[in-house]
Amino acid sequence: MGFARTCSVALVGVEGVVVEVQADLEPGVAAFTLVGLPDKSLTESRDRVRAAVVNSGATWPQKKLTVGLSPASVPKSGSGFDLAVAAAVLGAAERIDPRVLADIVMIGEVGLDGRVRPVRGILPAVLAAADAGYEQVVVPESAAAEASLVPGVSVLGVRSLRQLIAVLADEPVPDEEPDEAGRPDPLLAGLRVPGTGAATGMHSVGAAQLDHDLADVVGQTSARTAVEVAAAGGHHLFLEGPPGAGKTMLAERLPAILPPLNRQESLEVTAVHSVAGLLPAGNPLIDVAPYCAPHHSATMQALVGGGPGIARPGAVSLSHRGVLFLDETPEFSSRALDALRQPLEAGHVVIARSAGVVRFPARFLMVLAANPCPCGRFSPTDDLCECPPSAIRRYQARLSGPLLDRVDLRVEVDRVTRAQLTERGVRGESTATVAGRVREARERAVARLAGTPWRTNSEVPGRELRSRWHAVSGAMDEAERNLERGVLTARGIDRVLRVAWTVADLVGHDRPDATDVALALQLRTGVPRGVPMAIGALT
Repeated sequence: MGFARTCSVALVGVEGVVVEVQADLEPGVAAFTLVGLPDKSLTESRDRVRAAVVNSGATWPQKKLTVGLSPASVPKSGSGFDLAVAAAVLGAAERIDPRVLADIVMIGEVGLDGRVRPVRGILPAVLAAADAGYEQVVVPESAAAEASLVPGVSVLGVRSLRQLIAVLADEPVPDEEPDEAGRPDPLLAGLRVPGTGAATGMHSVGAAQLDHDLADVVGQTSARTAVEVAAAGGHHLFLEGPPGAGKTMLAERLPAILPPLNRQESLEVTAVHSVAGLLPAGNPLIDVAPYCAPHHSATMQALVGGGPGIARPGAVSLSHRGVLFLDETPEFSSRALDALRQPLEAGHVVIARSAGVVRFPARFLMVLAANPCPCGRFSPTDDLCECPPSAIRRYQARLSGPLLDRVDLRVEVDRVTRAQLTERGVRGESTATVAGRVREARERAVARLAGTPWRTNSEVPGRELRSRWHAVSGAMDEAERNLERGVLTARGIDRVLRVAWTVADLVGHDRPDATDVALALQLRTGVPRGVPMAIGALT
């Protein structure tokens, strides 16, 4: 009788559980039994592993073989257990020393020819292995760079099962034939999910890839200020205006003025995109703010995550630490929009399924864009709109009050005039200039919030702002009067105070004064307060 064990990782969302893969050989009729709550794709690993072992030059044991995945109570899915199952079987057959396998975590799918293919979720799987105390990990060669992002773990990348056997048996490592130059590597197919490419808007786009400059936006002083304040404090933004005014242009330029992600944030974002199969080729670490712009026909599952079987991350998680842009927001289903309430407040989304509860991170900056009416030409200053008042009311009512109450900044984007469009030589501030101010404001906020779990003003609870960080005496008087008149809710006045702190950080004030609060109120309510809208005019 032979016995061997090694380890792999079962992923539940972006969290991993180390699974011990045990192989036992007993005399009897040759059979292969796999136990431990495997799903269909994992059950099929019996055929894949058998063919891979034989085609790699090893002998398949002609005995009763039982492979157990422990703990048996944790559901296992996917083909990432193939490599561990193959190694455990070879250890039980004494082709590999079983003592060598015991403390190694193996992740990867094997093909019928013995080649090792990458799977999604390598980074969160290796993170789980490191948290459990394992120091050696074997992964597919094409995913070794992603696994190496985890500090303190020795990563071995293999291209085939033959190479793994040679390494573990201390034999000469065979060379694998390289693929033809210019042809795509078929082993990378496991890293992508069909139907989630660039055309869907459900992907990560870094600021450097957009190649857009804020100076390209014509006019829109108020909207540009709102974008800058949103980036500096992580505040949600609602842009309302006619078609062609520049709402989408402003949203597309927002990621470029956000500060680069720190190491911890990069690992969080990369882990989500790894599970979703959306990591950029050749760049395993995402270090810039992601940008996600789903189509208005997206379902609730596409926005917050879910789907059949094991839940998958949605747009709110793919835009974690970045920007979620919902263009034509009233055209989204009300059910999908109202599902955003929980992640907007909590910074994560919890999806309950019969197979288990999954938790995905979802701390994003939301940008909503909408036309004022179905035709898009409604304005208090002219009569171009032909929509009846009832149609305008119905269209604007598609955005619920509780959702809008969670948006810090609401700005009307004006129609661009002919004079603004044809004027030469006058451009707004560039992305580099605004990004510099945003970076300095973030640094002031981080220094003030040192020793707390928060890094941006939008994350600080209202009770903490009111008790620990006070505005200048009398600065909040106008905001409190708006609360008494019902213009602001209790949540709304807290959000005005957060925005006022962000304005103060941008202009270099130690504490928000009456001007900072007045600008925050104007950005919140849209009612003019007699203050300059350009940040540069306040410094």
